[in-house]
Amino acid sequence: MSTEAARRVLADAVAERVFPAAVAEVGATGGVLWRDALGTLTFDASTRAEFQTPFDLASLTKVIATTSLVMKLADENKLAVDGLIASHFSEWRGTDRDTVAIRDLLEHASGLPARLVDAPPQGRREFEHDICALPLEYAPRTRSVYSDLGFILLGFLIEDCGGASLASQFAALGFDPTLTFELPQDVRRRAAPTLPEADDPRRGRALIGEVHDHYAAALGGVAGHTGLFGTASAVGGFARTFLRAARGDDAAPFAARSVAAFLMRSNVAGSSRALGWDTMLPTSSCGTRLSAAAFGHVGFTGTSLWIDPERDRYFVLLTNRANGGGTLDAMRTVRRAFHDALADL
Repeated sequence: MSTEAARRVLADAVAERVFPAAVAEVGATGGVLWRDALGTLTFDASTRAEFQTPFDLASLTKVIATTSLVMKLADENKLAVDGLIASHFSEWRGTDRDTVAIRDLLEHASGLPARLVDAPPQGRREFEHDICALPLEYAPRTRSVYSDLGFILLGFLIEDCGGASLASQFAALGFDPTLTFELPQDVRRRAAPTLPEADDPRRGRALIGEVHDHYAAALGGVAGHTGLFGTASAVGGFARTFLRAARGDDAAPFAARSVAAFLMRSNVAGSSRALGWDTMLPTSSCGTRLSAAAFGHVGFTGTSLWIDPERDRYFVLLTNRANGGGTLDAMRTVRRAFHDALADL
């Protein structure tokens, strides 16, 4: 298998309309090993995807921004990962939830469902109330259920403990400025478009440099679960830094000991989650050929980031599947084939 095989996987996916555009980057701690850009920004446009094309990173926000900031605040003793949610949010009350900790939100084991029952409210105050008052779906730490709501709450917690907005705290970490919640207007015009979902009040128009998730849109485009934009090279820069720390070297802003703690798999039965990150299973979106030490995350719009510290590799794949493209299952098939093709690079 080879980069040629990986390119063929992506080219075939474009031809099969799984997504119109894709940009990939694979690298190691020492730098980029391979990258490619394929397709056009929409199925009916002639503007080609480029290495500088920003993509809506969707739930990669959970690990690149939110998890990184929780780690930083924990290192600064501004929050405790095992601290109780009830000590931070006055409306988080009830005997079924009094023991829920920040760790449980990071591991998707808090009892919260994936999304709200009703349409999202407008603004932080209403979101916070609705999430804190929402009946839990299961007893905390008995299961792991992927929850955007838990990460929205983590975003609020970061703002409270860090004393600044989520966007500004992330910008202060010092990564490539094109990895951002707030694309400049001239850059926004070059972003890979997405199309709103059927339950989104913005349906009927393309979203260009505008967050796809309508919960994040209701929060002004900045949220703990999604909202980050970036190019493949910007995500790759983050990945190299995190990879160095995962391999045992302090790499500002990440301390190696903190990264190791955050990558420990949850002890919740049946869970593959670490703190924020997902870990390697034979059924993972990264295919079957990465090492057991690999960890990563995916995004609804068609994005993914996987890091393998044992092999000193990272894999970035950014697409805009959420622009009239294929199903989540089709995207998962492409991801697995893409990673399997590159596992020996």
